[in-house]
Amino acid sequence: MKALYFNEFGDSTVLTYGDLPDPVIQENELLIEMMYIGLNYADIYRRKGSYHIESRNPLINGYEGVGKIIQKGRSVSKFQLGETILFVDVPFANAELVAVPEKNAIRIPSSIPPELAASIGLQGLTADFLAHDLGNNVNNSKVFVHGISGGVGQILSQLLTADGLEVFGVTSSEEKRQLALDQGAKQVFLRNTEWQETYTFFFDTVYDGIGHTLAESVDLLKNRGKVIFFGMAGGNPPAIDFIPLLSKSKSILTGDLWDYLTSFQERERRSTRLFTYFSKNQIKISQPTIFSLADGKAAHDYLESGKSVGKILLQP
Repeated sequence: MKALYFNEFGDSTVLTYGDLPDPVIQENELLIEMMYIGLNYADIYRRKGSYHIESRNPLINGYEGVGKIIQKGRSVSKFQLGETILFVDVPFANAELVAVPEKNAIRIPSSIPPELAASIGLQGLTADFLAHDLGNNVNNSKVFVHGISGGVGQILSQLLTADGLEVFGVTSSEEKRQLALDQGAKQVFLRNTEWQETYTFFFDTVYDGIGHTLAESVDLLKNRGKVIFFGMAGGNPPAIDFIPLLSKSKSILTGDLWDYLTSFQERERRSTRLFTYFSKNQIKISQPTIFSLADGKAAHDYLESGKSVGKILLQP
């Protein structure tokens, strides 16, 4: 099979596209012929050696994608040959063929095209978990989303809007601001403009996947409000003094999707809920940018440039 691999950590020049042996599946696994592979910022960190990557020689990046079942192990019972499935947490995805444990496979309904499923898999399940496991907001709550036009942000903001909440956010350009407004946000601010002071003590919940903005997020909360802290895309968070939080009943909640996506049944339940928003046209996303797997270096460079809007997919 063809794969995108590397032998040492570094910048995108370490990536090589070439032939590697086909994976050999176990009795509880599916062999998937890949159609689309999701590229995430975590893959950049993995390539650089600053984030966990599954050990093998050579190293193959990627943990999510969509493909067709071309072989199945003898103990597999939930899927048939020819079905198209999604996975979001299986290593070695940057290849033409991937071995996927049956419990990690997610069935895609006929109403969801494969390209869309690949574009919303990890980010969509993350948004669903943030909104429904950590947020749990009531109707008409005022919520704020950092990076509202990003991969998770686009889905999260529309999901929250569909749930009956008033969604505000911040982004980096007028183009991205207009995109978020078109997707239903009530108000969107441009980063590096003077907007924060007007909205101090204003929001019930702030969703922060940026990191260095954590103190600002706390300031935006009403008394009894909560920050949902879920990532450090913009750098490590500052140290937080919890005494002022205590005096105003403010909370910081964190969580990891993998502590919730723990079984085949959980994947099925959560993906069904997510796909329903899209089937009802309650959430729409930007068209993905698609690179061939052979052009993986260019895809990594494009993601690191900060110019991308929405999902980047690799296509074998």
